[in-house]
Amino acid sequence: MFRILLERLQQGRRTVAFPESVPPLPPRYRGRPELVDGPCVSDCKAVCAGLCPTGALGFDHDGLYLDLGRCILCGACAACPGGRVRFTGDHRLAATTREGLILRPGTKPEVTPLEPARRKLFARSLKLRQVSAGGCNACEADINVLGTVVYDLGRFGIDFVASPRHADGVAVTGPVTQNMYQATRDTFDAVPDPRLAIAVGACAISGGIFAASAETRGGAPGVVPVDLYVPGCPPHPLTILDGLLRLLGVPTP
Repeated sequence: MFRILLERLQQGRRTVAFPESVPPLPPRYRGRPELVDGPCVSDCKAVCAGLCPTGALGFDHDGLYLDLGRCILCGACAACPGGRVRFTGDHRLAATTREGLILRPGTKPEVTPLEPARRKLFARSLKLRQVSAGGCNACEADINVLGTVVYDLGRFGIDFVASPRHADGVAVTGPVTQNMYQATRDTFDAVPDPRLAIAVGACAISGGIFAASAETRGGAPGVVPVDLYVPGCPPHPLTILDGLLRLLGVPTP
């Protein structure tokens, strides 16, 4: 017993201090992409269109944009000849609207807290049923990490449960394959009102790299009404946690 207590003392506190402070992230973590103003080089549209494997980077009548909901954070767009795309290392990628994920120069995704009635209901106890709707297990793994001693999701009153009947909402991962469409819908319908739906990862938001496949539904938005979009491929656990807390009205750095 003495050895166990001694080892525990030597281990110290392993739980991150977030949201009081942001833990150090690996140097190779790219984080939120950012678009900057500036002129494009010749044939820039043609070059940029071929850089992104999911078509997240493009041009429209308002100019250059980056669809964070389709972005897999591969970093290919950082090779933009005009230097108009860079990665900030910022973990804050979540947004409450799909339109809020369309980045332009000077913009970034924002999370609007739930309306007071639902926020009061879920603030101290939010139970989620995770639905793996054809995912590769990367997003699922990073959701799982939230339950470890490092992030300790339970200290915020947020937990993942085994049954939608015990849940306040669903967290969908994967592009929602044809085989998982009805199961995803049924799981959401089994959650008592009022309920939430969270799309975790590029696949769940837009279909990701599988968006063009006839075997997918292009993500969760066409299946359930999404309250929170958490981009990434996969999103960092801190990105997921940050999005959840801001949705509940908890200030984060």
